[in-house]
Amino acid sequence: MSDTDRRLPFDRPRPLDPPPAYAELRRSEPVARVTAPDGRRAWLVTSYEAVAAALADPRLGMTPSGAAEPGNDTLFQDGDAHTRLRRLVAKAFTPRSVAAVRPRIEELAAAHVDAFADAGPPADLVAGLASPLSLAVIGELVGVEIGERERFSALAEAAGSVDFFSLDDEEQAAAAMKAWDDLTGYASGLVAAKREALGDDLLSALISVRDADDGRLSGDELTAMATTLVAAGYQTTRNAVSVGVIQLLTEGLLAGLADAGAEEVAAVVEEILRLEAGVIAEPFPRWAHTDLELDGVPIAAGDAVLVRMEAANRDPAHFPDPDRFLPERRSASPHLSFGRGPHHCLGAAPARIELGAALASLARRLPGLRLGAAVEELVWVRGQTDGGPATVPVTW
Repeated sequence: MSDTDRRLPFDRPRPLDPPPAYAELRRSEPVARVTAPDGRRAWLVTSYEAVAAALADPRLGMTPSGAAEPGNDTLFQDGDAHTRLRRLVAKAFTPRSVAAVRPRIEELAAAHVDAFADAGPPADLVAGLASPLSLAVIGELVGVEIGERERFSALAEAAGSVDFFSLDDEEQAAAAMKAWDDLTGYASGLVAAKREALGDDLLSALISVRDADDGRLSGDELTAMATTLVAAGYQTTRNAVSVGVIQLLTEGLLAGLADAGAEEVAAVVEEILRLEAGVIAEPFPRWAHTDLELDGVPIAAGDAVLVRMEAANRDPAHFPDPDRFLPERRSASPHLSFGRGPHHCLGAAPARIELGAALASLARRLPGLRLGAAVEELVWVRGQTDGGPATVPVTW
């Protein structure tokens, strides 16, 4: 592949499959120079080893040095400030706290599937199930009902469309800050409501968490964490449920989950997550804060680095027959769909629960569910870090 062909985004002939260029680069040049959508030069990382190394390297930061950030007091920062926040927030995402919300998430999934089925076919899986279920689960996690769904959706979409390549452009940085400020204002209201009635939810845990060394989350930090929780929890899980159902229907495997045990459902969820990385989400760009080497390639301070989990998760050196949907596969390498290192997704466990509960409930209630259009005919909305189908027509 010549340099002139390396302009992102690469062609994606089939919506559920990675661009073929990823496999070519993974074989020949796993850390390669490319042109970003805005015309800038960047490094594209496609092999499993190089992606894992980049995600865990503290010299690759979340923002360019000196650039405006997409929201203060968030986890989208680097160094000691991030480490302190991460330690505090992680105290709310303990195995015990996550296990406590599992029964309610499963109840919500069953109730929303029942409502979806009762409305009758034909239907749109996104508007009829994935979106309202994601909003309901977010409400459960923060312990506050998400009202004004249309307004919330618009705010979350705007914040999710921030162009991280343009944060050093004053106009683009201002637009990014406006999007995050609007969503932060909404989240601030959620925090205020929860302070009046603490419960067993994750937002209450964030409000209550204390540490002898790190103190507690400030009001601004708490609002920023709630903002991140509701934004990521809405878009990414909505897309995950939508694409997960598409994958199972195209494989003819949805109905088989009706009588599946917990381990079998979990295995299906992991394989879905492995294959849908990149289809629904990719990590934010990383920026070199110092000169470094990645897989033997010199990276200069200030360079942008784009890791592609979608390519890493299909690396045949780690996942034999990587393009096949094989829930029974046993790989020594875990998929990287939730990242790795200091910015590994803290919401991974709740996301797994929601996806598994939605799929199992659909299989039990609607085993005859089928797509109402070919996958190639679906309209996809793809941002810089998030993507998913705009609608998914289904019938039964």
